[in-house]
Amino acid sequence: MDQLALLFVLLLGAVVSVPVGDRFGLPAPVLMTLLGIALAVADFVPNVNIPPDLILPLLLPPLLYAAVRRTSWRQFAANVRPIFLLAVALVFVTTLCVAVTANAIVPGLPVAAAVALGALVAPPDPVAATAVAGQLGLPRRLVSILEGEGLFNDVTAIVLYHVAVAAAVSGEFHPGRAALDLVLSAVVAVAVGVVLGWGANKLLDLLGDATLQVGLTLLVPYASYVLAEELHGSGVLAVLTTALFLAEYATDPDDVLTRLAGHTFWDIVDTLVTGVAFGLIGLELHNAIRTASGRWGEMLGWSAAVLGVVVLVRLVWLLPATWLTKRLHARRDHDEDIPMSWRETVVMWWSGMRGVASVALALAIPLKTDDGSAFPDRDEIVFVAFGVIMGTLVLQGLTLPWLVRKLGVQADTEREKQFERELAVRAAKAAKRRLREIEEVEELPEELSEQMLRRAFEIGVRISPDMGEEERREAHDMRVRRLKRMRRIQGELLSAARHEVLAARSEAGADPEIVDRVLRHLDVRSLR
Repeated sequence: MDQLALLFVLLLGAVVSVPVGDRFGLPAPVLMTLLGIALAVADFVPNVNIPPDLILPLLLPPLLYAAVRRTSWRQFAANVRPIFLLAVALVFVTTLCVAVTANAIVPGLPVAAAVALGALVAPPDPVAATAVAGQLGLPRRLVSILEGEGLFNDVTAIVLYHVAVAAAVSGEFHPGRAALDLVLSAVVAVAVGVVLGWGANKLLDLLGDATLQVGLTLLVPYASYVLAEELHGSGVLAVLTTALFLAEYATDPDDVLTRLAGHTFWDIVDTLVTGVAFGLIGLELHNAIRTASGRWGEMLGWSAAVLGVVVLVRLVWLLPATWLTKRLHARRDHDEDIPMSWRETVVMWWSGMRGVASVALALAIPLKTDDGSAFPDRDEIVFVAFGVIMGTLVLQGLTLPWLVRKLGVQADTEREKQFERELAVRAAKAAKRRLREIEEVEELPEELSEQMLRRAFEIGVRISPDMGEEERREAHDMRVRRLKRMRRIQGELLSAARHEVLAARSEAGADPEIVDRVLRHLDVRSLR
């Protein structure tokens, strides 16, 4: 098997792991990691030869962009305190605790190298957290905090990692300069993200075509990441800023085709890139096996110790952090959703899986220092990091669904339905207001006006059938049954039309572009 065949296997596995995971109640990223491990121990599978410095730029931008599309700036703002405590403060604390532990148990490990190890295993993976949380039906407030933590903790961890690696390579460390680098990195990243977001928004308006617009959204996160890194900023934070900007300002309510195409496209990208990323994590078992030759017991002991510190620190930190957030929340005038129960705190604790960023940072550790000597204990750091990643991904990823069911932490479906009803009412009222505005400038026949008024009401009822009054609901149900019958017949008519047009594609003298244009028109008509 060559590298290209291996990539195809990972892509195929990414697609198949989704229905398999749904069938057995297991997260697809964890299944892909297990597939990678299985491939790693097979003799016919080659070592992965992706340069470490390309893993983050290739994988993180689309994954981060896809994750941000599912949230909003409002959700981040509503949960800024718990996100800050988890994404910034907890990363610092975890890095410190791991560094102290590693420096104590690994003979001769320098402090700077220990800090580098702490920084690369400190951030929980945003992709794993989002994928797992989305499949388990967790409360929205909990998912928002996990997503926010996963998206922003990489910023802190990567900056800490670069500072520690630079100190280990050069033999010098300046705390003041390190703090200044952290601030400048964030400022540059935010500036790049806003500028590119604004520019991309303007360019999207100019392009007009849905295909070109969706293609641009694939290029934007890469451009944001690379430009920020070139200017010595945080590429991760730049991508997040750009994605949040576009989510807030680049949405045209009437651009239905682009929205549908973009949603489908990014679902595909997210599925494939996530599968490849976690498959690569499992494939890195090759390097771990080679590193630990003859020292399995000792190095597994180090990995277990660091894994224990990572898991324990998260629990010890979350207990007071949740209490503090709850106290601060109680003093606020407006009501926001935050985790209130100990059960949700336990789920948050057990959701701290490490993943893509940790692997990429571990592999990106330099081979040599400035004086030409080998980077101190690089093999040991890589093995321990891999042990922590595998321990959290496999152990926590496989047991988290069971833990969620055992604790009964589920989304409040009644509250979600209530919010859906509220949106349905707002949508129907907006349609009625617009109808009245039209009637003020256009003279509509009474029959048409009544028909349009019913249609305005039905806009809301189709979203939430419970919004209508009892007597009107029965009449609506009759209209819905009639409408469904009409749609079924119309669907069959359109299907016959599509078959006829598609058959013309193979006829002599037929222009495929014209056929496809007509077929696209029929497809769009079928969505209405």
